[in-house]
Amino acid sequence: MKAAVLRASASALSIEDVPRPAVTPGYTLLRVLACGVCRTDLHIFESDLPVLRDPLIPGHQIVGEVVDGATVELPLGSRAGVSWIGGTDGTCPFCTRGEENLCDAATFTGYSVDGGYAEYALVRSDFAFPLPTDAEPKHLAPLLCAGTIGFRSLRVAGTQPGERVGLFGFGASASLAIEVLRHWGCEVYVSTRGEQHRAQAAALGAVWVGGEDDRPPVALDRAITFAPSGAVAVAALSSLRKGGVVAINAIHLDRMPAFDYDKLLWGERQIRSVANMTRADARDFLALAHEIGIHPGVRTFSLARANEALQAVKQETADGPVVILP
Repeated sequence: MKAAVLRASASALSIEDVPRPAVTPGYTLLRVLACGVCRTDLHIFESDLPVLRDPLIPGHQIVGEVVDGATVELPLGSRAGVSWIGGTDGTCPFCTRGEENLCDAATFTGYSVDGGYAEYALVRSDFAFPLPTDAEPKHLAPLLCAGTIGFRSLRVAGTQPGERVGLFGFGASASLAIEVLRHWGCEVYVSTRGEQHRAQAAALGAVWVGGEDDRPPVALDRAITFAPSGAVAVAALSSLRKGGVVAINAIHLDRMPAFDYDKLLWGERQIRSVANMTRADARDFLALAHEIGIHPGVRTFSLARANEALQAVKQETADGPVVILP
């Protein structure tokens, strides 16, 4: 099969012919129909995260057709989706109390195991999700991580219907989270760099949109940060009411700057990190996305142009999520 392969010593993905994965018990083989490109893929590519597999096929927002290793939930020819967490041990204290996103033995799709920048992907059957067939694969792919992790971020922040919620940074994940927030009747305030992203936030229903150095005109109940910047986290914290929560949606963050505890954190404000997601988060979000009709606009690239797809994410030149179509 064709695949985009990352090697630790290389400065770019290489398009190669590699063996098609062989099915083993407990695993399902998918013919990849679409694979979303996530900022985490960029962190892996640029070595912001430690190397766990070399060589590696990246990609963890996979939409595919079941071609082997079918199960009752995933019959042959059906459509399935795969997200960031590719498996857990199921027995550790985190897993047994419903916190599988924190499992120390977790595997990660497109990071510790090969992912979806390829024509086929081998996935653990119990970590694949049945997907509807009435939507184009390219519109489903971003839901599997960008959408699900944004949804989990809202949960981690404790977001309630009708609240004032700030989104700091407005990439693919935020552009899907705002649709959930509007469905919940929340007022959404967006602070982000880039005129294109500000225009997109306004078009999607934000009641206020400002630049990265602008502060929302009201005190926020919740704030979600999407930029991998400690300074953005502090800016979000400074926008909270007492008792408010900042959820940091980032797997990698640059240095957190010093800040004034008395003025910014005191008053039972909280900063919480968002770590991965659970299968329950994915199932709940996918059901909600189907219910309210979330169909993100995407920019697509062929597998041969996988390096360009990564750069589109890095340079923020895409108006919405980026998706690779093998």
